[in-house]
Amino acid sequence: MANPKKILNDPKKVVAEMLEGLVFANDGRLRKLEKHAAIVRTDLPESKVALLIGGGSGHEPIFHGFVGKNMGDGAACGQVFAAPSPDIIVAAAKAVHRGKGVLFLYGNYAGDNMNFDMASEILTEDEGIDVRTVRVTDDVAAAPPERMHDRRGVAGDLYAIKIAGGAATECDTLDEVERIARKAVANLRSIGIAVSAGSIPETGKLTFELADDEIEIGMGAHGEAGVSRQKIAPADVVADQIMEKLLSDLPFRRGDEVALMINNLGATTMMEMLIVNRRIRQILEREGIRVHRTDVGTWLTVQEMAGFSVTLLRLDDELKHYLDLPAESLGYSRM
Repeated sequence: MANPKKILNDPKKVVAEMLEGLVFANDGRLRKLEKHAAIVRTDLPESKVALLIGGGSGHEPIFHGFVGKNMGDGAACGQVFAAPSPDIIVAAAKAVHRGKGVLFLYGNYAGDNMNFDMASEILTEDEGIDVRTVRVTDDVAAAPPERMHDRRGVAGDLYAIKIAGGAATECDTLDEVERIARKAVANLRSIGIAVSAGSIPETGKLTFELADDEIEIGMGAHGEAGVSRQKIAPADVVADQIMEKLLSDLPFRRGDEVALMINNLGATTMMEMLIVNRRIRQILEREGIRVHRTDVGTWLTVQEMAGFSVTLLRLDDELKHYLDLPAESLGYSRM
């Protein structure tokens, strides 16, 4: 496969130029910090628990596209597929802090863990800011259930951000927002399939290679190996494989109510995702699992990777309330 073409200026400036364009696209609702790759809402109310999200760029619209009403209050942005540095995170946290502490919410990757932890120490010891951390661990392909702490955060980040963002708007304490965010993460499960690779803008190189007639089940967001590589199969067969692994993991049971997300990894058509959605709904109905809401779209990408992921969030009344609050951001809005 030839390296993909991209319309860029200087490949080393893609994040800075992207954030500048992102701020313009939000028509005054966001601002970029002067010396840091971070964005913050301009309409943050005083005396609010703050939600700071973040991670590597290249997965748009996540994370910086999810800053807005009942979503993140700010985002710390790394270079493409790289964690934001501690100084960026510290600056972003100070910018969103409104006196009630800051919740860090991000995907569970080693670089992000290290840098957000360093920033948390600085903020706690030097600034006296109460900081809590919740890491999203929804990727069932990354590790077995007994090693949840080793699982990656993938598209389930969206539902975690949506619920935590709503809680941070309505709840009075950081303790309560942290509790609700942890509850959301505990009930999230995702798995993806890749048909072809994405690329790194600075080098133009592909993140992995697949034969034209192969797919990978469980591929990570940066090209990490999945659980199996196999010949391409019909949509119903692939959906059956995915759902067998998802449903058995939590496990989801008859009578459960879920939110369902089908996420485009970058270059998959809406047609393909809707065909998969059709089969998933047949499976859920057969298993006696009710779907409260469905999100089909582009939430976490890997540049032009072809493929998709499926996420299930098991709901109760509390999680449903925060999930259903109106959301407004460039990357995800729902009334």
